[in-house]
Amino acid sequence: MQKYNLVQGLIIFLMLLLVNRYAYSAHAMAYGYEPKYPPGFSHFDYVNPDAPKGGKLDLNGSRTFDRLNPYLLKGVGADGVDGLVFETLMEQSLDEPYTFYGLLADDVVIAGDGLSVTYHINQKARFSDGTKVTIDDVKFSFDTLMNDKHVHPAYKIVLADISQAVILDSETIRFDFKEKSAKLPMLLSSYLSVFPKHWVGKLEFKDTAMKIPVGSGPYLLEQFDTGKQLTFKRNTDYWAADSGIRKGLFNFDRIDYKYFRDSTIALEALKAGEYDFRHEYNSKMWARDYSGRVFNNKQILKDNIAHQNSVGIQGFIFNTRKAIFSDKRVREALVLAYDFEWANRMLFYNQYQRNNSYFSNTELAARGAISPAEEKLLEPYRSSLDPLVFDDAWEPPVTTPPSSLRQNLRQAVLLLKSAGWEYKEGALRDKQGKAFAFDLILSQKAFERIAASYARNLQKLGITMNYRTVDFALYKRRVETKDFDMIVSSFSQSQVPGNELEGRWHSRTADVDGSANSPGIKNPVIDELLEKLSNTTNREQIVSLTRALDRVLLSEFYLVPHWYIASHRIAYWDKFEFPKKRPVYFSAEGWMLSSWWFKPEYR
Repeated sequence: MQKYNLVQGLIIFLMLLLVNRYAYSAHAMAYGYEPKYPPGFSHFDYVNPDAPKGGKLDLNGSRTFDRLNPYLLKGVGADGVDGLVFETLMEQSLDEPYTFYGLLADDVVIAGDGLSVTYHINQKARFSDGTKVTIDDVKFSFDTLMNDKHVHPAYKIVLADISQAVILDSETIRFDFKEKSAKLPMLLSSYLSVFPKHWVGKLEFKDTAMKIPVGSGPYLLEQFDTGKQLTFKRNTDYWAADSGIRKGLFNFDRIDYKYFRDSTIALEALKAGEYDFRHEYNSKMWARDYSGRVFNNKQILKDNIAHQNSVGIQGFIFNTRKAIFSDKRVREALVLAYDFEWANRMLFYNQYQRNNSYFSNTELAARGAISPAEEKLLEPYRSSLDPLVFDDAWEPPVTTPPSSLRQNLRQAVLLLKSAGWEYKEGALRDKQGKAFAFDLILSQKAFERIAASYARNLQKLGITMNYRTVDFALYKRRVETKDFDMIVSSFSQSQVPGNELEGRWHSRTADVDGSANSPGIKNPVIDELLEKLSNTTNREQIVSLTRALDRVLLSEFYLVPHWYIASHRIAYWDKFEFPKKRPVYFSAEGWMLSSWWFKPEYR
């Protein structure tokens, strides 16, 4: 009887181990809530499942390209390849904050201890050449993106806490984590693009730069003219065409990207009918140049579509690796010299709001008095933080009465003087007599008018800011190698930030070529807050952590905050139809490209 009980107990113990080995096994992963769509769902609510296919869509490309492989560091990638041709293990829905549904993987299991995630590969998945998507392809893609020296470092940074990929059998693969990470399975699911091992073959990965890509996505690259044009055609044998995650999506037979190096020329090309859809980012052009016959007679339609996206923050980014910007007091002084209210009135036609947070347009932004939860998070670091972190959340200086630019510049002078800068012989100079001068490099000529007004304000302080627009390929190279004094850039955000922020603001990424840590942030408090944020799925904790992190980032003045708009300004030829229900979180072009379709006469 005793022997039977021991055996029975051992069996029960082993069964419990198997049951509790994983937290859950599902068709979807959600960040702290239940997924909206059940297993086997027919389609997303924001698409038309019966959308007709057909027609050729013409789009405006991103100035130029010199490589087709989107994963390499060197060169400028072509539009559309990553997404139209290559796919990921899972894909995010656009009407939930942070939920992923199976695509190349049809089942996902997160270990109970949070130290691994296992995927089952959809046995229907096929590459465009008809070959099956295999576990070997998934492992090869991961190993290449993580280990090849020519791959853009963003992949290594975001997925750095994955120690290995282990093939369990012909249909399943497990990814082991160096430490428990709440968001890492989702980042892996959406960040790991899968390409066929035989596409690379015996070549070095860098030698696939201009090789026609072979992927599992809904389109194939049909032809290209380097830097000028790309044409994709819809894969009529696309393996996932009738799945719930793809039903009603990708309805154009062909997609043609045309490249115009100048935005003014590109807009005129839209008016001339050379392409069909444009998302406008320039307020002056939107206010003044979207006019004429084609707009008057409604051939081209304009719309301003509100969205609930987290817009992050944009600004003049200081390169704190440079001695001239290493002192926080200097950076704060230069923040005081920017007059947003004048710029919004005179340059932007009052279309914008000021960025006052790294998480603008969301509940994640620090606001008002510090909460008890935020203070508890920051209290251990009080001695190393600026006291203003514990006051009301920082707000950008304003010039509306009773404030003024003159008043702000007076404060700037005091800060600069405390940092060792004095106005002498017609310029602001350091103790060695060297004048305060720096360069702002731009990738778009349209920003020159914005830079000019800022430069005039800095000149009043005795500071010379030289600004110029450089070739996009050169600009990209200089930004990736951190060879700049100041740039215009932005930090976009998701509704549920996590590991990806470490690639932007963690100390270990500051000196990595290609990293998104353009300011060169090296701050141990920020490091620890980022690591805590990466390891929670509790929404209340996420909000408290981001607000605390926001307070610290703002207190260090890593950038001169710019502006944002909580809508998409779009113009398009009146040849489209689209779903009545819009997604909640979406990019303008992404929504159009995936969900719209042509009217009958254009198909």
